[in-house]
Amino acid sequence: MTDDSTTKRWFVNEVLPLERDLVRFVARHCRDQADVPDIRQEIYERALSSTPQDALRSTRNYVFTIARNVLTDRARRAKIVSFEQFADIDTIGDVDISAQDRQMTSRDELRRAMQGLDQLPPRCREVVCLRKVEGLSIRETADQMGVSHHTVERQLTLGLRALANFMLGGDGRISRSSGTAFVRRKTKS
Repeated sequence: MTDDSTTKRWFVNEVLPLERDLVRFVARHCRDQADVPDIRQEIYERALSSTPQDALRSTRNYVFTIARNVLTDRARRAKIVSFEQFADIDTIGDVDISAQDRQMTSRDELRRAMQGLDQLPPRCREVVCLRKVEGLSIRETADQMGVSHHTVERQLTLGLRALANFMLGGDGRISRSSGTAFVRRKTKS
C-alpha cells in the first residue's frame, strides 16, 4: 500500500493534467451531458481507490481504461442503450487512446456528413457527390448530368454551404437568398 502523499502527488501530477481529454472523451460517449461531471468524479474515485503505482506504465491508458469501464457499466444499467454506444466504447483497447479517440471522432464526422448529404435535394446531392466524392471536374459533371457548368457551380455552392451548415449544428437547408449577390447602390453625383 502506498502512502497518501505519494498518491496525492501522483493524482495531481499524472491524472489531473488528463482532465480536458478525459471530459471530452466522456462527453462524446455519454448520452446525457449533465452526467459528465458525475462520471468524471467516479473515474477519479476508482483511480484513487486502486492506484497500482508500482506497476503503472501509462497513467493515461490506466485512466482511460477506467473511463471505458465506467461508461460500459453505466450503459449496461441504462434501460435504453444504443448499439453504437457499445460499439464505440468496445473498440477502444490498450492502444494509443488519443489515436482511437481521433478515429471515433472522424467516424462520427463522416456519419454526420452522410446525414447532411442525405438531406440535400437530389440534384444538389448528385453534384456534390460527383465533384467532391468521385473527383470529377465541373465540365465532366456537367456532361454527365446533361446541365450547364454554371448549374453545376451553383448547385455545388448551395450544397456545400448547406452541408457545412449541417456539420456545424445547423439545419442544413438550402438557402437561395441573395445574401452573397452584389448589390449596386446609387451614388449621388
